[in-house]
This record gives sequence, structure tokens and C-alpha cells, in this order.
Amino acid sequence: MSYTPHHTYPYLGFGLGLRKEHFDSILAYHPNVDWFEILTENYLVSGGKPRDYLQKISEQYPLVMHGVSLSIGSMDALNKEYLQQVKTLASDINAIWISDHLCWTGVDAHNTHDLLPLPYTKEAIKHVVERIQQVQDYLGQQILIENVSSYIHYQQSVMTEWEFIQEISEQADCLLLLDINNIYVSAINHDFDPLTYLHAIPIERVQQFHLAGHSDFSDYIIDTHDAPVCDAVWDLYAQAVKHFGEVSCMIERDGNIPTLDKMLEELDRAKMIANDAKK
Repeated sequence: MSYTPHHTYPYLGFGLGLRKEHFDSILAYHPNVDWFEILTENYLVSGGKPRDYLQKISEQYPLVMHGVSLSIGSMDALNKEYLQQVKTLASDINAIWISDHLCWTGVDAHNTHDLLPLPYTKEAIKHVVERIQQVQDYLGQQILIENVSSYIHYQQSVMTEWEFIQEISEQADCLLLLDINNIYVSAINHDFDPLTYLHAIPIERVQQFHLAGHSDFSDYIIDTHDAPVCDAVWDLYAQAVKHFGEVSCMIERDGNIPTLDKMLEELDRAKMIANDAKK
């Protein structure tokens, strides 16, 4: 390995997903946000207005990168051109860490633009572990892998999702971005106890939390990031803080994006819940 595993990055506090709708407000008012998470693919083209805003914001706030195109579970070869772009961007903005999803996004170089779950098998673990190790060696650092929301079950699966994630994180020596909303979504869709999931995840691997809203269709729910965090997810977040302790946390919003003030109100709730959970 070309990096030194250290199992942790700094604790950053409470952040938001950086969205273009808030660029001007962030630079004008310097809101009380500890850090921002960027969507990696939005900034891989050098130059232009988004990169100009990003550079200015990077001079005022810590940034982390969150990708949707690594396709770590795919059988396609890793895209070295994409990885080089990611590495360059991380250097340009001094990104604290880089994350992506435990999923596959396409086949034969065709991108579905969706985060597709994997079968929970030993073969899949071996495949994903090897690819994570290759990515970490190429980037020269540990990456964070996020649990995705799930809407299907593979007949080939021989273990639970949390057992699958535990094995991958330990064998690959990567870190985890634990999405609390995705755990809740999958728990409802697949009828399992989300606390069982939480308590099975290795504490020392969890570097970051995601919080987000979803769409409830009564007999199933979908991770849509277009609504406020619901009470049930807030409750699960409180349990996560009690179990994992102090973990950098941020709120994602990708649709029906409100004003920055509204996002800050929701972030204040995350801080309050975390403080209460630690008492």
C-alpha cells in the first residue's frame, strides 16, 4: 500500500451539502456551518463559474468530496481517468476526505445514473475489497464507502447488509460513511430492525454520518433527498450518536432545495439532538 492506514480523519462537526443555490449566500454571509460536502462530479471540469465559487468557498471552509461514479461494485475496469480527475480536484481544494457508495452504477461503460445494490456474497466481498484497495493505493489515502438505500433483494445473498459492510470495511481497511436515512429506508423496505444494523457496524470505521429526507409511499419508501429529515430518522440519528459517539455529520438536500436559512435550522436540530444524546 502506498498510504499509511490511520483509521480516522479529523472530526469536522456539523456540515451541509454544498449546492449552487446557496453559493452567493455562503460567500456573502459566512454562515455558521463547520464544513461542506461537495458532489464530486459537479466540479471535475476545470475552470468555469462553479469551480470559481468552489475555490472561494474552499478558502473559508473545510471541504470533503462525495462521488456517485466510482461504481466500486461493477465488473468494469476501474476508470483511471476519472480517478485522476478526483485526485486532482482533491488536491486543488485540499479536500479532507473522499467518499463514494457501496454499489454499482452501470455495465459495459453505460451509466444508469443510479446507485444499485450488490448481492451480499463472499464473491462480491472479495471483488469489492480488491477494488477499494486499488482505489486507495491510487489516491494514496483511505476512502469512505457509504451504505446505499435498497429496494430489491438478491436470491444469491447469504448474509445481511451489515455483515457485508463489516467484512468489506475491515478487509479493505477503508472507512465508512454511514447514511442514517438509508438505513431507515432499507429497514422499512426489507423489514429489519435498524438498531440491529447500527449496532453491528464497527465503531472505529465510521467517519461520517449522512442525514436526509425521503418519500413515503406507505408500503415502501424511497431515498429522494427532497424533503426535511423525518422524526423517525432523527430518532435513529440520536441512537447512532449514543452508539458511535462524536462523528462528523451533514445534511443532504438535492431537490426542493430551501433557502440556506432553512437548511441551517435543520442543522441546528442535528446539533441539539447530538448534544442531548451525549448526555
